[in-house]
Amino acid sequence: MTSTFTAGAAGFGTGLSLIVAIGAQNAFVLRQGIRRQAVLPVVAICALSDAALIALGVGGVGAVVARWPGALTAVGWIGGAFLLVYGALAARRVFRPGGDALRAEGEAAGSVRRAVLTCLAMTWLNPHVYLDTVFLLGSVAADHGSLRWTFGLGAVLASLCWFTALGFGARMLGRFLARPAAWRVLDGLVAAAMIVLGAVLITGS
Repeated sequence: MTSTFTAGAAGFGTGLSLIVAIGAQNAFVLRQGIRRQAVLPVVAICALSDAALIALGVGGVGAVVARWPGALTAVGWIGGAFLLVYGALAARRVFRPGGDALRAEGEAAGSVRRAVLTCLAMTWLNPHVYLDTVFLLGSVAADHGSLRWTFGLGAVLASLCWFTALGFGARMLGRFLARPAAWRVLDGLVAAAMIVLGAVLITGS
């Protein structure tokens, strides 16, 4: 039971660390939430898309490892290296902030159809999303062996919680996330999580 909980918690923490970042998708969800326009379909698209991509990563990378056990070492080293780089970049933003913040300025997508199409494009046409969900989360999940799907479920839950909070809590979160200092705190937490996870992934390979 403890190992199952640990795997799920690790998935939740890793997923949240990768999702919480200043980007066009988060800004779009925040903008729709503040204006209360098509919030439910936008949140649903983001969460369900992440769930599908995470499942693809957990299943795809896991299948490779199951068929070629030696691949776990390569996946662990490559995924761990990426996580260490991510952590270093987040740490750099903490000590050398660029004044970035998550802003809600700009026009929200007017109709539900336009909001859905915009959200789909921002999600599925962003190469960074595939790196985060399919490869990085898939490689970390593979390190959990038979509990990789529990890890993936934790990551899916993190995505659902984040986009739900961002969309439906936009009016409250918008003021907080518009402060560069808030992102220094978040980047510090992300840096710590990524560096620890990267080190664990490499040493365990």
